[in-house]
This record gives sequence, C-alpha cells and structure tokens, in this order.
Amino acid sequence: MRTYEVAFIAAPTLTPEELDAFIAQMQTVVENKNGKVVKVDNWGKKSLAYKIKKFREGYYVILTLEADGAIIAELERRFRVADHVIRFLSIRIDEDLKRSEKMTAARQRKAPKRPAAASSPVSEPEHEFPASPLG
Repeated sequence: MRTYEVAFIAAPTLTPEELDAFIAQMQTVVENKNGKVVKVDNWGKKSLAYKIKKFREGYYVILTLEADGAIIAELERRFRVADHVIRFLSIRIDEDLKRSEKMTAARQRKAPKRPAAASSPVSEPEHEFPASPLG
C-alpha cells in the first residue's frame, strides 16, 4: 500500500450535509476496495484564486489514504462524473515522507558531532577606547 493525498474542490452550491455525505461515500469506496482513510481534512468554503466553472468559491477537502493505484483511479473516475466536484488532484506522498524521514535521521546522526553553541562564552572586546573628552 502506498500513501496518497487526494484533494478536491466541491461546488459552493452544496449544503454542508451534502458535502459530508459525498465525503462519506468516497471513504466507503476506499474501504470497500481494501484501502484505508488515514485522515479527512475539510477546510470548508474558501475563495478561489480564479474562476473555475463560473464559481468564485469552493469547499476544499483533502483525503490522506493508504491505497493502491486502482483505488485512486476509481476515486478520480467518480470525481470526473460528479457534477459538484470542480477540481481534484491526487498525489503520491510516501516517497516524500520516506525522503524526509531519511533526512531527519541523517541530521540526528550529525547533531552530536557539532560543538554546542551555548557552551562558548561571549568574548569581551580586546581593546577599550578611552573616554571622549567631549562628553
């Protein structure tokens, strides 16, 4: 199983109940095909940067899934057929997560080799200037 983020924008004409029902339907599709919905992130209604299908606003929803390619293909097919989905995007993120974990581990291995910055005291200036006779 791979990790994906599937983001979609739903039309602002939907009621919150209809949006919740659609999200539940997508979760059911994933779970029926032996996938797992890790997280559902509903951002609510936001304004769009530009008009999409004559809409200036939309409901932003991001689903984090553990699934295979067939499940993602089925979700995208359903997004294309649904009239109230105005944009969608599926991204495979497991490679990015693996890369970030590897970088974090490398940083932790190098951390003890660096000298601690707080242990060195701040040095005083070597030369002091005489007081000015003007003031």
